[in-house]
Amino acid sequence: MIIESKKASFSIESGLAQILSYMLGNPTTDKPTFGMIATGSEFIFIKLVKGGTPQYATSAIFSMRNPGNDLYDVLKIFKKLIEIAST
Repeated sequence: MIIESKKASFSIESGLAQILSYMLGNPTTDKPTFGMIATGSEFIFIKLVKGGTPQYATSAIFSMRNPGNDLYDVLKIFKKLIEIAST
């Protein structure tokens, strides 16, 4: 799991290239690499599968400013990633 933190004034997208380069540097090729970009009030999760041609996917943007407060969803995702890492 790789976490990239950016200032709140930056867009979540501004950290995507940087975190993908870190994720591509992971020597493990048989399992997906997971990452998260956080600005303090917004979070996005990334999954990278290396294989022959590396492919990545991003989650929706989770925001603390949404009426429903996405913090609980972010914590659920962290819990699931911990389960994946433990197996």
